[in-house]
Amino acid sequence: MEIGLRTKRNVVDYSLQRRRTLEELAGAMRTMVSHEALDAHPHLIRAALHHGTLSERRCPVSNCGRLLTLNYTFGDQLGQYSGRIKSEEDLKEMESEYGEFSVYVVEVCSDCGWNHIISSYVLGDGITRKAPRRAPTVEDIYG
Repeated sequence: MEIGLRTKRNVVDYSLQRRRTLEELAGAMRTMVSHEALDAHPHLIRAALHHGTLSERRCPVSNCGRLLTLNYTFGDQLGQYSGRIKSEEDLKEMESEYGEFSVYVVEVCSDCGWNHIISSYVLGDGITRKAPRRAPTVEDIYG
């Protein structure tokens, strides 16, 4: 369920790469060779379970469950908040607060470890801004 993002541009769809990975994976499964598409990092799986959005699609590898999607945001104007996971609602708010940042949509299956990037795109109103002041973190305060 994607809400309307009015500044969405430079969209890259990774479905052909995803299809090729699935074909390679099918060949690897026939020969019992492990494949990197099934080795989601434990932090990625944990993030998907806690912050992911349930997808309408089922896992393409084992049909073991529905996929979870994550929206990772990156950009110089985000400052220390670059690399964070954001919900669709957060992205809607951010597109008018920042000039430009990238969003990478990743699908993850917590059961079998399947993970792949689905798409990427750029959001923002185009007005260049400085990154927000760096707020002290717990590591800064307590070492």
